[in-house]
Parts: sequence; C-alpha cells; structure tokens
Amino acid sequence: MNTRLFGEVLVTMLVILDPPGNVPIFLAVTRQLSNKERHRAAFLAVGTAFLVISLFAIGGQTILDYLHVSVPALQAAGGLLLLLVALQLLYGKGGDDGYIEATPEQRTSIALVPLGTPLLAGPGAIVATIVFFSRADGAGEWFTVVGGTAVALFISLLALRFSGIVQRIVRPTGVLLLARVAGMILASVAVQMIADAVTEFVRVGADKM
Repeated sequence: MNTRLFGEVLVTMLVILDPPGNVPIFLAVTRQLSNKERHRAAFLAVGTAFLVISLFAIGGQTILDYLHVSVPALQAAGGLLLLLVALQLLYGKGGDDGYIEATPEQRTSIALVPLGTPLLAGPGAIVATIVFFSRADGAGEWFTVVGGTAVALFISLLALRFSGIVQRIVRPTGVLLLARVAGMILASVAVQMIADAVTEFVRVGADKM
C-alpha cells in the first residue's frame, strides 16, 4: 500500500468534502425529519456520494467525453443545483420555517440530492478522483485511492450521523438560524463554483483563438 498516496488522497478529499462545514447544511436540510430518518439520510447521502465518485473514478473522463460535457460545465451544473438549495434554505419553501414539506418520497430524495450529490460528490470530489485514478499505477494504487476516498467519506458519515448533538445544543430556533446561515454559505459556494466554471470557459475560449 502506498501510504504517501493514501495520505494525499485522504487529506485532499477531506478538504473538498469538508465534514464540519456540511453539518449545519445537513441539519438545515433535514430539520423536518425525525432522528431516525436523519440518521438514515446520513447513510444514504454518503452511500450515494461513494457510488457517484466510484462511477466517475472508473470511467469518469470517458463518460464526460462521450456526452461531450466538459468539467467546467459539470461544475456550473453543480453550482446551479446548490444555488437552488441555498435559496430554499434562505427563504423557505412549503412550510412556515421549513426547507420543504417532507413527504416520504422527499425524505429519500433529500438524502440523494442535494446531500449525496452535489454537496458531497460534487465537481471538486469528482475531478479529484479522476485525477488520482489517472495517476495511479496498477491495481495496488487504485485500491489505495479507493481506500483514501472511503475513509474520507466515513469521516463525513460520522460528522453527519452525530450532527444531532449540535441540534440538541442549539435547539430548534438555533437550527432555523443555522438554516439561514447555511443558505448564505451554500449560496456563496454555488456562486464561486459558477464563477470558476465561467472563468474556465473564457480561458479555454481564449486559448482556442
């Protein structure tokens, strides 16, 4: 096992996934769910993220090339999705204080989108995985990349799974405040993602001229 590669993957993915930073967003998005449903949402979100990252790790660049989708386009799409979620967190939708009215279908979909992707398995994590796999030499290093990614996602799972501790400290009113703050943070992240994508589009266009 390449311990240096493992450490590099782990640190990079932890920085991108940002488990502590996702806790207030997770609490805001799932605050209409029961504790049991929130725990299930955490497992579903991380499972979805692992599935998406694994899919792109195996054939990410091939998939993008086949669909004629560039990485900046993927980044812009993720930014737009996060921006929609941020606006719902900021202004509320469907309830007096809620993100949405949590129907049974939405209880599952919340865990898949936006939590699983693009919040966890976003453009940054996908691109980083593609890069690491392109650099990996042989099956041993491939498993090292998978292991580092899995550990980073497991740490994210722990952060989301025990986010209820934060909820008990701040109480429902505090969670509502966290929802507004998380909305602002998420909106900033979304705008930055879109801005970076536009900048990359401009740079590529300028290089072709």
